[in-house]
Amino acid sequence: MDKKKDQPHVHHSGHNHEAEKGKAASQNKAEKDDHEHGGIFGKNTEMIFAIICAVALAIGYGLTFMNGLPAWSSLAFYVLAYFFGGFFTAKDAVETIARGGFEIDFLMLVAAIGAAILGSWAEGALLLALFSLGHALEHYAMGRARKSIEALTDLAPPEALVVRDGKERMVPIEMLVLGDVIIIKPNSKIPADGVVIKGEGAVNQAPITGESVPVDKMPVDDMTIDYAREKTIKAVHRVFAGTINGTSVLEVKVIREASDSTISRLIKLVNEAEKQKSPTQLFTDKFERFFVPAVLVLVTLLCFAFLVIDEPFARSFYRAMSVLVAASPCALAISTPSAVLSGVARAARGGVLIKGGKPLEDLGELNAIAFDKTGTLTEGKPQLTNVIVLNDFDEAELLRLVGAVEKRSDHPLAQAIIKGIVEKSKDIEFPEAKQVKGVTGRGVEAEVGGKKIFIGNRALFKADKIPQEAQDKMTELEKGGHTAMLVKIGGVFAGILSLMDIPRKEARQALEDLSQLGIKKMIMLTGDNQKVADAVARQIGVTDAWGDLMPEDKVAAVQKLAKSEKMVAMVGDGVNDAPAMAKSTVGIAMGAAGSDVALETADIALMGDKLESLPFAIGLSRKSRSIIKQNLWISLGVVAALIPLTIAGIASIGPAVIAHEGSTLVVVFNALRLLAYQNQYANSATKQKK
Repeated sequence: MDKKKDQPHVHHSGHNHEAEKGKAASQNKAEKDDHEHGGIFGKNTEMIFAIICAVALAIGYGLTFMNGLPAWSSLAFYVLAYFFGGFFTAKDAVETIARGGFEIDFLMLVAAIGAAILGSWAEGALLLALFSLGHALEHYAMGRARKSIEALTDLAPPEALVVRDGKERMVPIEMLVLGDVIIIKPNSKIPADGVVIKGEGAVNQAPITGESVPVDKMPVDDMTIDYAREKTIKAVHRVFAGTINGTSVLEVKVIREASDSTISRLIKLVNEAEKQKSPTQLFTDKFERFFVPAVLVLVTLLCFAFLVIDEPFARSFYRAMSVLVAASPCALAISTPSAVLSGVARAARGGVLIKGGKPLEDLGELNAIAFDKTGTLTEGKPQLTNVIVLNDFDEAELLRLVGAVEKRSDHPLAQAIIKGIVEKSKDIEFPEAKQVKGVTGRGVEAEVGGKKIFIGNRALFKADKIPQEAQDKMTELEKGGHTAMLVKIGGVFAGILSLMDIPRKEARQALEDLSQLGIKKMIMLTGDNQKVADAVARQIGVTDAWGDLMPEDKVAAVQKLAKSEKMVAMVGDGVNDAPAMAKSTVGIAMGAAGSDVALETADIALMGDKLESLPFAIGLSRKSRSIIKQNLWISLGVVAALIPLTIAGIASIGPAVIAHEGSTLVVVFNALRLLAYQNQYANSATKQKK
């Protein structure tokens, strides 16, 4: 029997995957228990208890208008309302006290007990009915935001069609091992991270990277490479679990186990982000630590108001209970977490991983953004940009001979030249080049068809007199940021080639979007010379370009920006730029899908290699900050209004409860508006092309 197929897969570290999965499920359950209450009616128990409480209250209140009934008949229904309305409130209060603290549930319970002592059973039952109903609706609304995150777990299918021993069989994705070959049928979800080894077609990566346009995929060139150990894999070869195949059949080699896939790590990081508190949340927590004891002191003093003013103890005690209800900061406690959770969930759906409330809030406060050039603002690889003919040389012949020489070289510039020539003349055939010799730092020389050919920079031709026309054109190209090379064929200067790491198509539009969002400074940092930096800057529209920088210079540049602009982000690939990211207010990694280092080092990870995700993330942050501020004003405003009204006796427990619980629901549903936030920058690349 094949153990690999019939036993749970065991990691190299010795941990059983099924056990780890069970442990993770238990942890998730424990986390959810803080927010949801189950029971005899399942996950809806809290809501059903709240409804029973409200019904019992209504019946008890109705019985008071019926003559001839004993007084205990309505009291029995009020007691029933107390039980169902106070069950989870008391449960939470006891658990909190057992941990050595007390919170809002405790305050509500004390107020309800106080009302019962005074004989105001109806008002106490109303308090518990609205409080329990409010909490049930609050947990339901918060669950909506969590489900937006948990829905990511459903993206990957539970099973995969794997080829083993020449046979196809369906296996659970947990049973897949590195090196397995899986078959992806048309219009089906991809079950695991891997590389394409057979078939070509487009894959919809929007669930993971947020890209709106399907990405073309094709097989890897070398099947013998262990791609599970490769740090960089071209996007055209790589696929992710949870993405959707197009109309072609693809065969994919698995390079990550289910528990280690990009989508699994994304879910884990988003769940961790939920636990990290934002600056506003830290402020509200600190505020509550001082505010709640102050309320208890005030309530205690109000209980003895009858000693100072002419009123019975019952009146003073009732007023104190009303103040206790009015001052409980329920809405304040939930206002920021609900907004942060909704914002992080919406960002994840848009292909942006935000690691907690702090980067979510900080992102909206940025005054400046520093960008790495290569691979961030530019394509990251040189491309043939110009072919200039000299001395009336035939262009087709120039390309044919240059291609023959460069085809024999493995230099990145040579590969870029060949690619550019093939794109210009698809059916071109290259003759054989002989005696090919590279001249370090200068260029290459060879012989083709009996003709000596030299391709390189000025230093390669220092013994020759370069024509002034060629000198002028090379200088012009170099000022524009191009790398220029002369071509000499058979003793004649035949042409000039230029190459350049060209800007991304969407870069200018993305930077314009950032400018409209109010980002004052956008600085490009690069190790290239200042001329190249200035040329790229002119093409894409950054406000400043700083060239000739070593990695440590980039760190110093970010520190300098932080002093002058206060809030600054660093955008890079998450590897070489990690030190600079660490010194910035917010570190942002480009193209983080599949990159362990980028996911770990950055505060924010743009899962797709798309610059337009950055304006979307900043716009979402601004909206999140706005909603957090609205929630704070609502929650604090209601408390500030209710406390003097209840102290003065103008508002009793009933109106205080309605206003109090109403404000709690308002802030939660206000926060949930973030889940519907629209990415108005999704098509910025398309606009740029047009």
